[in-house]
Amino acid sequence: MTTVPATSRRQGRGGRERILAAAAQLFAAQGINATGMEQVAERAPVSKRTLYVHFRTKNDLVMAYLQDLTSAGHTLESVLTREDVPPRERIMGLFLQPAPEANPVRGCPFIDAAAEFPDPHSDVHSYAREQKLLMVRLVTVLVTELGCREPAALAEQLVTLADGAASRAMVLGDADYGRHARAAAEVLLETALPRTR
Repeated sequence: MTTVPATSRRQGRGGRERILAAAAQLFAAQGINATGMEQVAERAPVSKRTLYVHFRTKNDLVMAYLQDLTSAGHTLESVLTREDVPPRERIMGLFLQPAPEANPVRGCPFIDAAAEFPDPHSDVHSYAREQKLLMVRLVTVLVTELGCREPAALAEQLVTLADGAASRAMVLGDADYGRHARAAAEVLLETALPRTR
């Protein structure tokens, strides 16, 4: 690993963006709680003073990381809002595989964050829960648009499949694990779609 001289660490703009990028890499590779603020500063690279100017606490950094994932469209949920894609394809997009070079295979960042911050009243856990509830609302809209029977229940089943597949892909280190959930989702949709005469 190349060491960046201390003088060059303080030069240039974009410190906040570099910090978030470094945090995203480290959180994905080793988990949130296992990642120290000094590691993030070194990876960015920024001084610890600059890091704490942008993020007073690690909790602030974690929240900014999750919000940045959402706003940048780096989550499975982002496929659900693409108006240039038909509703059924958007739903099936939940089961797309990560890039083949993704190593290690990671699960849903919101589930990961909620697991590392188990207190349901914490900011991080609450934000993760909001994103999971948003996901089911978006799928409910899409299956309703398709004319599926019992859209709320179907949406819960589909997002449960997507979250379960992401978790198992991470645990098993199998980037292609979503194929199983995709096949099950196809059956659920076919069963729920209105029959044509």
